[in-house]
Amino acid sequence: MTPARRGDPDPAPPAAPARPAGPDRAPWQRITVDVPGLEFEARPPSQYAFDFPDSECEGWSTDRLTLRFASVRGAKHRYYRQPRQDAARAAVHEATGSIVFAVADGVSSAAESHQGAVEACRAAVERILHLLDRGPDRLDGADVAAHAARRLQELARWRLGVPAPQPAEVARLYATTLVAGAVRAVGDALEAELFRIGDSGAWLLDRAGGGYHPLFGGKAVPGTPLVSNEVSPLPLVPDRLETAVGRLAEPWTLLVGTDGFGDPLGEGDGRVGELFARQLASPPPPLWLGHVLDFTRETFDDDRTLLAIWPRTEEPR
Repeated sequence: MTPARRGDPDPAPPAAPARPAGPDRAPWQRITVDVPGLEFEARPPSQYAFDFPDSECEGWSTDRLTLRFASVRGAKHRYYRQPRQDAARAAVHEATGSIVFAVADGVSSAAESHQGAVEACRAAVERILHLLDRGPDRLDGADVAAHAARRLQELARWRLGVPAPQPAEVARLYATTLVAGAVRAVGDALEAELFRIGDSGAWLLDRAGGGYHPLFGGKAVPGTPLVSNEVSPLPLVPDRLETAVGRLAEPWTLLVGTDGFGDPLGEGDGRVGELFARQLASPPPPLWLGHVLDFTRETFDDDRTLLAIWPRTEEPR
């Protein structure tokens, strides 16, 4: 794909991977949205960040649901040799067929936020699976968040060698946002239930109309044209969590993403919204989702993570 130049019409992103033309075919070229960012070969993260790969993706289906997620390192971290600070994890609850998920965005000012993001996701998924074992009651988001916060405190206790690190000490090491929840059957319907801490987001994508419906408030400050970048992340657990509950049915897809996806998406009515509405019209191959998520656009250089869940319409085999 030829990079766009200022004044040129925006190139249409590809709808699917190019067919191989022979053994010497060039690899997939990055998708350009509007004006591309700088192109360069990614630099390795620091030597002890080897457990945090540049990109990862996941994809599978249950009888009633299909899941995809991808997480890619942003251009800024690729250039400055920093690890990807986003994370995502998902699991199926065997007894009910529910999909449990968590997405986190490590706060850049925290020294080990990439570890905080992964551990917060692991702890949240573990705790939700445990709560689902107890019964069909509503998820206790405060319980899940507190469990994740304790996990970060345990990490800090080990790292600092102190019996009870203060919340500020934990935050300086492992501060992270968190969106976590589950999609499960309630009778014949599918219900999504999730909560968030920090500024990562969630949306319902109307695949019939192409619109994005945010499930949480945005960054805009009420009554002003300003956009807030203030984040209140884990290990802080607010007295009242932001929560969302709703039915998931055709033609809706649940999207959960960090602000590396949410910021260029905006209201969903621009080029990025058009790109993902088209690419998520049906579940793409996991590697292709990672490729699309790694689009290049000037000024948007943050890590990007996107998790998507579709209701299945075909009969299970």
